[in-house]
Amino acid sequence: MAPAPAPLDPGAPDPAPGRALILGPTGDRGAQAGARALGRAGWTVGVGAPSGPGLLGAARVAAVRHEVPCPRGDGGDFIDGVRRAVAEGSYDIVLGAGADWAAAVSAYRRHIPAEVAHPAPDVLAAALDEVGLAERASRAGLDVPRTLPGTDASLAAWEGPVVVGCRTRGVTGLTPPRPLAPELFPDAASAAARVHRIRAAGAEPVLRRPVGGRPGALIGVHHDGRLHGRVQLATSRLSPTPGGVPVRARTAPVDEALAARAEALLRGLGWWGLVELQFVRGEDGTPHLVGLDGRFSGAVALAEAVRPGLADAWARLALGRPVPRLPDARTGVRCAWLAGDLRRAVAERRGGLVADVADTLRWGLGARHGVEGPVRPGPDRHPASRRSAGGGRSR
Repeated sequence: MAPAPAPLDPGAPDPAPGRALILGPTGDRGAQAGARALGRAGWTVGVGAPSGPGLLGAARVAAVRHEVPCPRGDGGDFIDGVRRAVAEGSYDIVLGAGADWAAAVSAYRRHIPAEVAHPAPDVLAAALDEVGLAERASRAGLDVPRTLPGTDASLAAWEGPVVVGCRTRGVTGLTPPRPLAPELFPDAASAAARVHRIRAAGAEPVLRRPVGGRPGALIGVHHDGRLHGRVQLATSRLSPTPGGVPVRARTAPVDEALAARAEALLRGLGWWGLVELQFVRGEDGTPHLVGLDGRFSGAVALAEAVRPGLADAWARLALGRPVPRLPDARTGVRCAWLAGDLRRAVAERRGGLVADVADTLRWGLGARHGVEGPVRPGPDRHPASRRSAGGGRSR
C-alpha cells in the first residue's frame, strides 16, 4: 500500500527530494524523459532495464544504471533484479515506465523494499482493461467509442471498420510480440486473423469502433479527487501514423467539462498519482476517450516539457511528502519530440521529403522538447553512495 498522500502545500518543496529508480524496457523514451524530469527537480535517479545498448545509453539520463530483467513468467527474476537495484542505490521510490513494467511494480510491491509510485494492482488492472474502462467512462459521462471483447460472436456481428488490439495492456508475465499493437481493419472478416493471433499469444482481443479526428490528451496528477497541474495537449503529428506516440503538439485551454468527467472517472477507479487520459476529438468537436495511462510516456514527456513538476509531484505524493501547488500549463505552447518527428517526416513525406523535414525543423525551433536537451541527474551522481540526498530513506 502506498502511504496516504500529504495535503498539497503552497510552500516551496524541500531542496533534496530523495532517490528514485525508474524501470522500463531497454531504450524506453518515457523512462528517459522521467529520469530527466526527476533529475531536474533534484532527485538522484537510477534507471533499471534489461541489458543492452539502451541500458548503456541510460547513463546519459540517470546517475546510476542497473540491469533488471523483464517482468516475465512468475516474476522471480524481475523481483530479484529490482531488489538488487534498490539495495545498490538505496532508493526511496520505484516507478515503472512501460505498461507491463508499471503493472509488475504494482503487482509485486510487497516484495520491493521501497515505496511504489503506482496505484494498487486492482486499480491499475481496471484502468488498463479497455472494455471495463469504456463502461466506467460512459457512466462518468465521457464519450467512448463502441468497445467489445473480441469473441467470435461479437466479431461475427460487427459491421464496418474495426480496430483490433489487446484488451488489457500491462499484463504481468505476458510478452505480446510487436505485431499485436492495435490495428485498423476495413471490416470484421479482414480482422479475423489478427483476433486469432492475439489469442494464440495468450492475450484477449478487443474490438473498438475507430474514431476519426485529432488526437489529444489531458495529463496531470490526480490527488484528493482533483486533477492538478493540468496539461491539455492537441496533437498534430503522431509517429507512426495513425496509432503512434505524439511527436508534435500544442497546449490548449483545459476543457472544464471534460476535466470534471475525467475526475469522476478517476475517483470511481480509486486512482491517484500521474495520469494521462487519451482522447480523439471528432469532427463535431466531441472528445472520445480511447485510453488511460499512469506511467512515463511520450505524451507525458511533452507535458513535462511545457509544465515542469509533474514527475516530481507524483513521486512526492507517493512518499506522502508535501507537494507544491500545481497550476495548469500555459496555453499555446508548442512541444515536440524532434527525433521522432524527423523519422515520421522521412516516412510520410507530406508535400515531399524536403518540405516535410523543413516543416518539422521549423516547428521544433522554439518548441519545448520532451527528451532532447541537457541533463542534470540530481545532486548525487556517485553510484557507491548509499545515503539519499534527503539525509536518509523516508519510509
